[in-house]
Amino acid sequence: MASSRSTVAGLLLSVACVLTFSSSAHALPAFARKYGLRCSACHEAWPMLNYFGQKFKDNGYQLMNDRDAPIWQNPSYWPVTFRIIPYWHRESTNKVQVDTVAGTGAGEAQITSHGFDLSGLDFHTGGTIEKNISFYVLPSSDPTGAFHFETVMGRFDNLFGSSWLNFKLGKFELDNLVSEKRILTLTPISGVYQTYHFIPVGDGNFFGQIGDNQLGMEVMGHSLNDRTRYSAALLSSNDGNVNLQYGNSYSGYFAASQAFDVGKLGTDRVGFYAMIGEAPTYYLTNGGPTDPANVIPGSGRANRSFNREGFVGLFYFGKLDFQVVTQHGWDSAWFGAGFGDFVGGNAANNTPTTTLPAGARAPSWNGYLLETHYVYSPQLIFIQRSEWERMSQQANPASPSNLGNIDMYTFGFRYMPIMTSRAGFAWHNEYSWVRQKGTSPVTGTDLTSSSLMSGFDFDF
Repeated sequence: MASSRSTVAGLLLSVACVLTFSSSAHALPAFARKYGLRCSACHEAWPMLNYFGQKFKDNGYQLMNDRDAPIWQNPSYWPVTFRIIPYWHRESTNKVQVDTVAGTGAGEAQITSHGFDLSGLDFHTGGTIEKNISFYVLPSSDPTGAFHFETVMGRFDNLFGSSWLNFKLGKFELDNLVSEKRILTLTPISGVYQTYHFIPVGDGNFFGQIGDNQLGMEVMGHSLNDRTRYSAALLSSNDGNVNLQYGNSYSGYFAASQAFDVGKLGTDRVGFYAMIGEAPTYYLTNGGPTDPANVIPGSGRANRSFNREGFVGLFYFGKLDFQVVTQHGWDSAWFGAGFGDFVGGNAANNTPTTTLPAGARAPSWNGYLLETHYVYSPQLIFIQRSEWERMSQQANPASPSNLGNIDMYTFGFRYMPIMTSRAGFAWHNEYSWVRQKGTSPVTGTDLTSSSLMSGFDFDF
């Protein structure tokens, strides 16, 4: 149990760090240059969209006028934006497994590090190939310069002359109103939404992480004023990984929302989403059934089900606004017992003779997210976010009921002296803290981490 706790806790922290400083945030001065607008036309605080920016995105990065077609542009126009963040940060974890004395066993110690660093580089290009034919391509690197494709998608807009029918194919962000790819918080702890990525201790299902870009196709539509929206997507169950490593399984993602006026306070929106899918728990191997290095790519079998359902609300009170997400998660008992991502070497392999442990149950949990913004001016925004993940049923009946529960808090501000059609610049400052119950690697007590950062976030 201590080993599994250590592994899961380490994976959570590693995933958070990688996603934070290599993740995309779709804020393009290239779009502002094309239409002669300031960044604040589409962003409450870049990269977070306002109501107009959401409508622009839903229309396929178009204003629905003659300037949408690329032929209108000067031939020298190039729809490209670069984004990178130099920063100072301090990271601390209270209980890391260490050797107490060489050869005499292991203990726990607090590890703190601090210094100057770089984020990865995002290389955005997007817009229209022709009127009502949109594209977006985002090669993104980690801090070492190793690139992958975060987003690659083409979209047909306004099919048959109707805003209710748009079709997208490729790798793209799910239709999340509270968008992780436009997140305002940047530390390794808060740079992802815990609610979108939560996995119970010992669970082998990484396929249902709503914050990750996914491979598939999507149909979406909206009213002309963008008040009413819907989307439905069919996705490969591989968490956005390429080359069909996992097998032939699919998931569906569905979302709908409705916006309404609240007078001078702005436009509020409420909605729901659901991810319903299945993914493999058993893989053929050619070098032994327990060796992840010998998995045959694409040989996934024994698909098991999972689902995530959530409510989203965006509420505005003048300069103060709130983003609210509540989510329920459920995994098959096979995932709860550790079967799932055998290709990644992180879970057991459900061979044909395998049976579930006695008393094994399907894990379920609930997540809650509350993010508050105070927009003092278009150039200065204060940010607070709290997240709570609570297990409602453990896969192992013997586990403590609160094992793996997460509390996360973050506070910060962004000062943006430059927001023009040529570039954006923000001085970002933030402190984040997270605690997970019972997951320290040796003693099985609470594991806490904190992160403090100050940096220059700029795109051009």
